[in-house]
Amino acid sequence: MRVAEIASEGRQVRFDHGALRTVVSGAGGALPSGFRAFSRILEPLGFRVSRKYPLPRLHMMGRSFTHQDFPDSIAQFFVSEISLSGFSSTFQQAAERVIAGSGDPLSADAVQSLTRLSFMHSLPYDEAVALMRALLPCFGRQHPVPALADYEQLLGESAEMAWIATEGNTFNHVTERVDDIEWVADAQKKLGRPMKSAIEVSASGRIRQTAYRATLVEREFLRADGSRIVRRVPGSFYEFIQRAPACVDGESQLDLSFDSSNAQGIFRMTDVA
Repeated sequence: MRVAEIASEGRQVRFDHGALRTVVSGAGGALPSGFRAFSRILEPLGFRVSRKYPLPRLHMMGRSFTHQDFPDSIAQFFVSEISLSGFSSTFQQAAERVIAGSGDPLSADAVQSLTRLSFMHSLPYDEAVALMRALLPCFGRQHPVPALADYEQLLGESAEMAWIATEGNTFNHVTERVDDIEWVADAQKKLGRPMKSAIEVSASGRIRQTAYRATLVEREFLRADGSRIVRRVPGSFYEFIQRAPACVDGESQLDLSFDSSNAQGIFRMTDVA
């Protein structure tokens, strides 16, 4: 609705970043563990890890991938990975059962194109288009339908891992960059949209964030007898961010960083199961 609203006004969304969630585990089937599931894609496209962001309350580590040529205008990727080691043994076993059957969506042709892109820094147009289409399945759930008992076990200790169980590697949220976040938040609330009650402010004061609450979606689960049941669970959400300039080496530059406290607050938009 927000994107349609902006389009109807003849404007374009300023896409600031997209957030993805991964799991560090040796039990993830054919899918590379943790952030490497995406670094193998993003690095050939010109992105590099610009900074790490510990998220200790969530047992996660975030990494921002920033484009090397156009950092201000090409949206970043915020890739977080959850570590199972901080949870109970029953939680770890449930998580490993969920992700054990993960497949690798990258085709052999896509891998070859990414390798060529890494060395040549360009591809023929038709090959580039084919690669972009081949990358789309990477932004989805790669594991089978989870067992309901495993999902409930995960939800008891980590809303983030429970979210991964149903949504996988889809975008947890996408973020629009705005000039006046207070005005935007107030306007969205007046329209009756499910906004976060408060705006998150970074320690520096330069990064301000808020969001819609996650959309509820219907997902299938397996019962103990193998039959299927549908439950409503949190899906993805839409975020807003306002960035102020920072002084770097005597020059004013847009602050493209993130804030661990902000991120942990924003991630709670999916804590509604």
